Amino acid sequence: MVAESDGWPGALGAVGGELWWTEPRPAEGGRRALIRRREDDTTESVLAPPWNPRNRVHEYGGRPWAGAMREDGPLVVFTNFADQRLYRFEPDGGGEPVPLTPEPPVPAGLRFCEPVIVERFGEVWAVMEEFTGERPTDLRRVLAAVPLDGSAAADRSRIRELTDGSYRFLTGPKLSPGEESVGYIAWNHPQMPWDGTDLRIAEINPAGELWVDRRIAGGPGISIAQVEIGGNEGAAGIYYSSDKTGWWNLYWHDWYDNSSGTLVKAEEEFAGPMWTLGSRWFLPIPRPGVHNAFAVIHGKGESRLSLYGDGTQERRPVEGPWTDWLGGLCVIGDKVYGLAASPASGYELVEVDSRTGEGRVIANAHHDKVDPAYYPVPEHRTFEGPGGREIHAHVYPPRNPGFEGPEGERPPYVVWVHGGPTSSVRAVLDMELAYFTSRGIGVVEVNYGGSTGYGREYRERLRERWGEVDVEDCAAVARALAAEGTADPARLAIRGGSAGGWTAAASLTSEATQGVYACAVVKYPILDLSGWTGNGTHDFESQYVYSLVGPPEVLEERSIERSPVHHAERIEVPFLLLQGLEDAICPPEQAEKLLRAVEGRGVPHAYRTYAGEQHGFRQASTIVDSVLAEHALYAQVFAFPGPDFTLELQS
Repeated sequence: MVAESDGWPGALGAVGGELWWTEPRPAEGGRRALIRRREDDTTESVLAPPWNPRNRVHEYGGRPWAGAMREDGPLVVFTNFADQRLYRFEPDGGGEPVPLTPEPPVPAGLRFCEPVIVERFGEVWAVMEEFTGERPTDLRRVLAAVPLDGSAAADRSRIRELTDGSYRFLTGPKLSPGEESVGYIAWNHPQMPWDGTDLRIAEINPAGELWVDRRIAGGPGISIAQVEIGGNEGAAGIYYSSDKTGWWNLYWHDWYDNSSGTLVKAEEEFAGPMWTLGSRWFLPIPRPGVHNAFAVIHGKGESRLSLYGDGTQERRPVEGPWTDWLGGLCVIGDKVYGLAASPASGYELVEVDSRTGEGRVIANAHHDKVDPAYYPVPEHRTFEGPGGREIHAHVYPPRNPGFEGPEGERPPYVVWVHGGPTSSVRAVLDMELAYFTSRGIGVVEVNYGGSTGYGREYRERLRERWGEVDVEDCAAVARALAAEGTADPARLAIRGGSAGGWTAAASLTSEATQGVYACAVVKYPILDLSGWTGNGTHDFESQYVYSLVGPPEVLEERSIERSPVHHAERIEVPFLLLQGLEDAICPPEQAEKLLRAVEGRGVPHAYRTYAGEQHGFRQASTIVDSVLAEHALYAQVFAFPGPDFTLELQS
């Protein structure tokens, strides 16, 4: 059940008056399907296996498809995961997808993301990532124009480059309704997109070239997270999110007179970290007679969808049971589409009438496969950390209608650490979390200092202190739960994946947290900071560690101080290490360093690897195995009956 519910729809988009999106298929090797919803509300999958609309630009990928409605039916352009090439597909024509880009010299080394069909020039414009060598940093990125006629599939020179390569990173192009101007966001190392980005706007000349390309907002210390052009009556409008006040708020800029101003200002976030390309936290709603009408996702810690319009600061919340909305909006006419969830439901595809504010589920509807009495119920808590700083967390006590804990016995608790680390965790239904809470294991999800959703000041607590603030905050929450009698102090555990795997492992080797945890689960982790720069990881995060830990002149010293591989002698409790063998972000070499460091030290541990898995697990068989292995570890360490699963701990 956990495996079946893994993932949710994404990449919502309009093809004429139709809504299209992608959906996960864990049972089909983790591929994603492309779904079409016709105007009569019927849905169908338009790409048969093994086609997989997904890309690896920045390794995390982003929006993989674009579409346009023509007289003879829809035209779709998508990136296929296996080879990363662009393809065109006409589902009503009965044929197979046709490649638009060539096979590159480096396998899967010519990648595209955030495509948009530009009818004016018969092209598709997108971010192009081209590898020039075998190392992960041997690459370049530009905005590129690919002919829709397929001529570039055999001739790389037919791909036109729209930008000059002066930026290391770019988002996809956002075109004005008349395809006369374009906006995009760009930045360079060592900045991450939540540190500082440039918003650039250019005109498009008759030859399809960008000219008068200029920066209009952003810069060092200011993060622009999204840009949109036009969309409202009478507006020469450029709309964007910026955190120049310390919060991602909304602003406007007039193309013609170069004036600008604030659209929405509040101590809330109206955007989020740009881990993938193509997120949409706000969108204009075209409406006759209304200058500015928008759908906006906003909040502090959690997010909700509101409707905004008529130039006022008032926002009308959307009606419904949902407490969290993902940054993936789509607008078709008066309808707004998004992905929303709550503690009682996973992410559903919701249609909102922008005039009435009423919402209804149209796809991926949640159905209770078990009695909701088994679902964990979050308690939103704020804990006190070192120096009196606030730490936000969601506490999920064990919950099972058929059982109660033994009288006088406090339950075990596991601290769940989110990845990123510039990210956050939301209080929505997670069947994997429910798996553990229904078996008597409490869970607390910690939005430690450095998490998003609480403004720039909160997320910059982690600056140069990764491996300290995150470790301290998680331990402070665990200790507080034990001190108040919620959790058994002898049965505390910590688990996390990616950056969360780093924090979980560092929590076992930090002198400040010795003795807090009885065991740990570490998934696809970073474990040696000095090996996580340059060609030791992928290009997107190859200099991320400079802001998280420190610049090159202090990095080696701090890496030795904080990295778990350098302090393996401090690990005294059992741990489980889970790793995808094709992970380019946190490669297996990171995990293997820790294994060598603990070899022969008498620390019980297990290492499970998964072929075909990248960063994060997508295959149903992997998800099942990893959940059962984690449950088996807790059963052995906490001394209760476990699953029918053999987990051999080596010393």
